[in-house]
Amino acid sequence: MNTYKKHLIGSAIAISMFSSGAALAAVSAEEAAKLGNELTPFGAEKAGNGDEIPAWTGGLTSPPVEQPQEGIYPDPFPEDERLFVIDQSNVDEYEDRLSPGQVATIKAYSDYFIPVYQTRRTGAYPDFMMEKAAENATKVSLTPDGNGLENYQTGVPFPIPKKGVEVIFNHITRYRGGSIIRNVAQVTPQANGDYSPVKFTEHLTDRVALADYEPGMDENVLFYFKQVITAPSRLAGNVLLVHETLNQVKEPRRAWIYNSGQRRVRRAPQVAYDGPGTAADGQRTSDNLDLYNGAPDRYNWELVGKKEMYIPYNSYRLGDQSLSYDDIIQPGHINPELTRYELHRVWHVRATLKDGERHIYGQRDFYVDEDSWQIAVVDHYDGRSQLWRVAEAHMVQGYDIGVPSYAAETLYDLLSGRYLVMGLTNEEDDPYTFGVKARSNEFTPAALRRAGVR
Repeated sequence: MNTYKKHLIGSAIAISMFSSGAALAAVSAEEAAKLGNELTPFGAEKAGNGDEIPAWTGGLTSPPVEQPQEGIYPDPFPEDERLFVIDQSNVDEYEDRLSPGQVATIKAYSDYFIPVYQTRRTGAYPDFMMEKAAENATKVSLTPDGNGLENYQTGVPFPIPKKGVEVIFNHITRYRGGSIIRNVAQVTPQANGDYSPVKFTEHLTDRVALADYEPGMDENVLFYFKQVITAPSRLAGNVLLVHETLNQVKEPRRAWIYNSGQRRVRRAPQVAYDGPGTAADGQRTSDNLDLYNGAPDRYNWELVGKKEMYIPYNSYRLGDQSLSYDDIIQPGHINPELTRYELHRVWHVRATLKDGERHIYGQRDFYVDEDSWQIAVVDHYDGRSQLWRVAEAHMVQGYDIGVPSYAAETLYDLLSGRYLVMGLTNEEDDPYTFGVKARSNEFTPAALRRAGVR
């Protein structure tokens, strides 16, 4: 029996528990009172597990080391030593604390391993976001079709989730810093490790962070996103603009592309679901970005439950500015010596493709960090129920601004032997700029041509 079928059988009890009743409603005031008490303000279990996972005591919220500049994060735990590694010689011993995809990746590459360090619960958000989470718990609910949110403005909508799609909405809507500009690289190595990075300047701003925001403005828009390709020269000047709608079934994502060669702006409905990712050489879909984004309507969502799992965490070394991309990129996978994994509790959510819907992924298993609501690991299965791609997000806590983020995202293709890395900043001079003042007219189709000037 393959892994996919075993998962379906093993989830029968969870389906009956979480798919019945009036699950669209917000939680009661009594249940919400757990936030800040036995639960963290964002809904994680505050207590540890007695030995390996410590209690949450507020996360990492102030710079413990000197930062050379904003958006660069030296490792706050340079003295931490590796506890052990998980490789082909012992992976079966740790299988219950790994995803099937993580196990398969280890078994696929003899030189690949998972280095495990002590667990540090650094995840945290600003105080005003904690207050919004408590408010949202009793007010925000899913729309009747489950594809959007009601009574929502900002913050974590479901700190005490009851359904799988609620966990996914927590990831989609999580606070990213308000209005930021980042300079990042994406790499799609060949099987022998050869690569040529594609570089982007990306500007993301929450709707409510716009300088000209007024209540009621563009109410179904969650954030605005503009992505300019800056290298290589054959792609430089191409621009993607997205207005990310909250309920994408009610109002599909608004997307436009400016092609610098044609000097033309056109609508881009293909920037959704399993449409090809930007300049990704076929190695990811549009909804692979950020490990998952977009409308949830093509899948059935099941909240399997919680588990303890080794996930990439406090990955400051991977984002070290002293590293070059050559130090990171290897044939088949990134350099495991530069990674860090810790034992954390995660929410396990399973998405299975609905009958009559189309997507290249027939099933996706998400493992979501309880402290940050960031997706940490995703196993992707094809339409034949075969494990295909394994995604991981290497978390870092932005300790000066109180925002969890990623040092990099990886997506390993177990069938082709290739992979993709997104969000690398090691060779970029200004990786992140926070608190950017932006106005709504900067995110219009008319502004694309100006953004794409080479």
